[in-house]
Amino acid sequence: MGGWLNQRAQLDLGMAPLLLEEATVLDVRAGRLLPDQRVVLREGRIARLEPMEAPAPEAQAPGVRVLKVRGLTLLPGLIDAHVHVMAWTANLRELSNASPHYNALCAAQIMREMLRRGFTTVRDAAGADFGLKRAVEEGLLEGPRLYICGRALSQTGGHGDVRGPGEEALQTVSSPVAFGRVADGVPEVRRAAREEIRRGADQLKLMLGGGIASPTDRLTNDQFSREEIAAAVEEAEMADLYVMAHAYTARAVNRALEAGVRSIEHGNLIDESSVERFLRYGAWLVPTLVTYQALAQEGVTAGLPREVAHKIDLVLDKGLAALELAYRAGVNLAYGTDLLGSMHRHQLQEFTLRAQVQPNLEVIRAATLYAARLLRAEGQLGELVPGAYADLIAVAGNPLEDLGVLTQPERYLQLVIKGGRVYLEAIPPPSGQLGKTA
Repeated sequence: MGGWLNQRAQLDLGMAPLLLEEATVLDVRAGRLLPDQRVVLREGRIARLEPMEAPAPEAQAPGVRVLKVRGLTLLPGLIDAHVHVMAWTANLRELSNASPHYNALCAAQIMREMLRRGFTTVRDAAGADFGLKRAVEEGLLEGPRLYICGRALSQTGGHGDVRGPGEEALQTVSSPVAFGRVADGVPEVRRAAREEIRRGADQLKLMLGGGIASPTDRLTNDQFSREEIAAAVEEAEMADLYVMAHAYTARAVNRALEAGVRSIEHGNLIDESSVERFLRYGAWLVPTLVTYQALAQEGVTAGLPREVAHKIDLVLDKGLAALELAYRAGVNLAYGTDLLGSMHRHQLQEFTLRAQVQPNLEVIRAATLYAARLLRAEGQLGELVPGAYADLIAVAGNPLEDLGVLTQPERYLQLVIKGGRVYLEAIPPPSGQLGKTA
């Protein structure tokens, strides 16, 4: 059956060409708009990008579809480099104890909504596994392309250990839906890393400092020894992968960067010493500003245990300053959100928060071109160029002037295409009113 489903997905990608005509294309690399363009999509890829006066032989071929998108801006499908598609609640303990079937169905709904916000690719930062990724690739589920790490590696009592202070049973090792995998000491870390790689990880994740949702650590904790971190980094590099790491404080971030970690998640409490290391090692920072705002406003309602909610105050007002510090210094930055439960609906508000300290173009690049570089998919994702995946969105308006056209999909998002397949089409007729969905 799986082979038949995979064959069906391949046949879907081999559909007749799709021509998007009279488009204004946002060249995210050059930072400029290209008016009156034709984009030719074929077999899930971008075949050509050309002025409208160029001949289009495909237009007369049988079965070809032509969409007129005059008045709309085409840009690459958005990339969120820090999500948890399994997180239907902010209580990670519930996720570990729930039925894997229930978790998967909730994830399907979360991913469908992400895709219909314009996110055609996401990097899952713990929870999603190869089965979920395969279901998306084979067309069983509608959702963004998934880059997975499987279970995050955590030390005992670390951010991935969901046991309360009085508990002994360690369910996080064996549960198939657990976010964390507990490992202590270099041999266990190596074994855990190899197991996640075997299970199809695109990158590994380490919990290297305290977290908000974890019950027994402090945000100021350092987690894993330098030797344990180095072991995980070595295992990832041997598999031609890399390590992403949860860390808030400058000390935790600096230890991670010195050990070879490529991608730091959050980083709200970094300082100048951290910036120097980011630049020295060419590492990436993925701020997740919107999740702290959402947690402060509705985290407990969304399932966050009250006993850990006080931790939010330690990082809530620090993230924007950390982003500005990193941006001014030229640190590699990618877009991330880290939302949980009912708070996933705020995914696009990260654009609004970042625009307080960055130009619109830089915020857009963080969710397209730069995120693709982080995923090692430059030329395949994150820009509209020949040979790239046919992942793109169309909005009514100019996002270089107004990021609101990206943050209000119900009003401005007119088209979502992933792999050449149309998932959302709300283009009004020529006499219609732009900015309104059908």
